[in-house]
Amino acid sequence: MKSFILLALLLTSGHVTAAGSAAHRCFCQVTGTLDDCACDVETIDRFNNKEIFPKLQKLLSSDYFRFYKVNLNNPCPFWTDHSQCGLKYCAVKPCTPGEVPEGLKSSSYKYSEAASQDIEECEKAEKLGAVNGSLSDETRQALQEWKKHDDESDRFCMLDDEDSPESQYVDLLLNPERFTGYKGPEAWRIWNSIYEENCFKPYSVKRPLNPLVSNSGDDGQGFYRWLEGLCVEKRAFFRLISGLHASINIHLSARYLLDENWFEMKWGHNVSEFQLRFDEELTEGEGPKRLRNLYFLYLIELRALAKIRPYFERPAFHLYTGQPAQDNKHKNLLLELLHVAKSFPLHFDETALFAGNNKEAMKLKEDFKLTFKNISRIMDCVECFKCRLWGKLQTQGLGTALKILFSERQIEAMPNTSNTNPSFQLSRQEIVSLFNAFGRISTSVRELENFRSLLSNLKQ
Repeated sequence: MKSFILLALLLTSGHVTAAGSAAHRCFCQVTGTLDDCACDVETIDRFNNKEIFPKLQKLLSSDYFRFYKVNLNNPCPFWTDHSQCGLKYCAVKPCTPGEVPEGLKSSSYKYSEAASQDIEECEKAEKLGAVNGSLSDETRQALQEWKKHDDESDRFCMLDDEDSPESQYVDLLLNPERFTGYKGPEAWRIWNSIYEENCFKPYSVKRPLNPLVSNSGDDGQGFYRWLEGLCVEKRAFFRLISGLHASINIHLSARYLLDENWFEMKWGHNVSEFQLRFDEELTEGEGPKRLRNLYFLYLIELRALAKIRPYFERPAFHLYTGQPAQDNKHKNLLLELLHVAKSFPLHFDETALFAGNNKEAMKLKEDFKLTFKNISRIMDCVECFKCRLWGKLQTQGLGTALKILFSERQIEAMPNTSNTNPSFQLSRQEIVSLFNAFGRISTSVRELENFRSLLSNLKQ
């Protein structure tokens, strides 16, 4: 409310409408070299908007990446969640069985292994079957639990059980991320839980512009002194979360319901909404910092794509949907995109993270992983189902990117032969979330160019 009143005052005084000044207040600090990186904003803008964004959007429109299996009915594990969002734009329309490609629904291709491996895998299963027949139900259950534990131990986020009857396919292109009207205390509660309880922050340090806490009066200086005093890993963690939050706010401002009548709904850029979230004056200096953190997040996820290329280059890997010609075409497009990602000249250097004393580094890495897993569980507390869908996908995507960055040895050791399963694996859910999450970040960077233009063209 305070920001809204300030925006109204600026509008009536002519400050916001002065040509160029509004753009300056949002973007004046979003330039130059990023903290803890050897990269600058301008290089990312050029690379993303010209090289990455067009190819990535084309890939994400393919069947393999547009259909995402998710459980939107998981109960909130932290507080009582009624999940009764009455806003009509919060609804998610799941796919009917006939809308999902048969190849995606087949359990044989659950983890995107090649069809050519099926016969060999079946033969192995038959040999193991005789052994399994002598095992008790309890032993088989224990073996399954061990495997599940091994899979989850490598992950930075919680994944939905795709075999659960509650899990449904959703067409992401038909359920786009946009402003739904979900806001206020319910939405603040989600982000407050993330920032206050899952960013390594003591309660004594007050976060700037926390809508659930009265202003401490220090203009955030105490918070930033605390942040700069953290180790680089914990500082990076906060910036990733802040960047993700910024990206989501950009999407909501760029796809806003501008007009609705009996005949149509008009969605588009809401410049005032963008200003409320990122204008330097309206956010007491926080907005531009948030946008810089978006670029930091972009570098992390881009680096993950560059490092995972060997996994997708294996002949055994297929983007299987049951449509051979299209599947082959889309794998080539995927490899082309990863080649472009690898060519980026100023990649983030992840070796600077967890590089100290080995015992301390392992402990910090485990804390990092458990904390991010907790954040992925908080997504099940979002009451707006459309927001829950995209929140789960984007946290899973970032979690998968972190898993990739810190699995370098396993990725480098992957065999090239098609008859050996590598120790490093990605489920289809992880693959779809990884690329769609980066698609959201890439879109945010692209949208900033649109908002710069719109703000610069505001007339007096």
